Amino acid sequence: MATNSSSPRGDSAVAREKARQYSAQQAASQKRKGLWVKIGVLVAVVAIIAIVAAIVMQQNRGQVADSGPVPNGGNTSGGITLVSSTEFASTASGQTVKLSDAGETPSTAGTPAPRNMTKAEKGEAVPLIMYVDANCVHCADFEGQYANDLKTWLDAKDITLEYRNVAFLDRGSPTNYSSRGANAFACVANEAPASYLNFTNAVFAHHSEGEMTNAELAQMAKDNGADVTSCIEDGTYRPFVKFTTQAALADSIGGTPSVFLNGQEWNGSTDPDFKAWAQKIIDANKK
Repeated sequence: MATNSSSPRGDSAVAREKARQYSAQQAASQKRKGLWVKIGVLVAVVAIIAIVAAIVMQQNRGQVADSGPVPNGGNTSGGITLVSSTEFASTASGQTVKLSDAGETPSTAGTPAPRNMTKAEKGEAVPLIMYVDANCVHCADFEGQYANDLKTWLDAKDITLEYRNVAFLDRGSPTNYSSRGANAFACVANEAPASYLNFTNAVFAHHSEGEMTNAELAQMAKDNGADVTSCIEDGTYRPFVKFTTQAALADSIGGTPSVFLNGQEWNGSTDPDFKAWAQKIIDANKK
């Protein structure tokens, strides 16, 4: 009589087929999972790129005009002049600058010659002009080392201090941090002169932590007593920064910090101790 039993050989073939099917199903499942993981990663990367692009666009929005207002204490040479640690020089209101007045960059490097640089009469405060860039590590080092000395000389009426805030390093910044930092300096100068030095010191002290957004600059200004959020966000003094930068290039200023005291340029290689170098000039003008 015939039976329905299968042979061991037949059972083995069925088992192999089931194993093959199971393996194929697992491989398909893993392939689908891998595809979804790749899609998820791609979506995340696109989202991050979009966020970064939005931040960059926010920091660089719009074209910077070729003319604009001069801040409180500012001048048409592109400087902002302190006469004490909390006061700016008295300047005419309503001043403006035009990029076309800045001059052309010379084709070959010349001797640095800041426009409208003067020497003090005997017994007067000697003028100190400093070209600085908010994104410059050497400026940050200089401020960190000599900020207290600058305040001391200012309050003793030994010097006047003119900051010419340039944007040489925008070329290496995706958000034009040098220009935005200089604009923030001008905003604080215009609205809260007593906060200017504290704010600039704070910005340079932050250098090692990287560039800041406009919101972060505005918060730092507020932390130092200056509520200038709209000025920073609007880039009110970006045209002034643009002018100052081109004027510096036209005057053969090759880098930052570039420092001039009573008509003499400080050379950090031959006179590494700026305080000692400056004190000699200050003392000589008192005699």
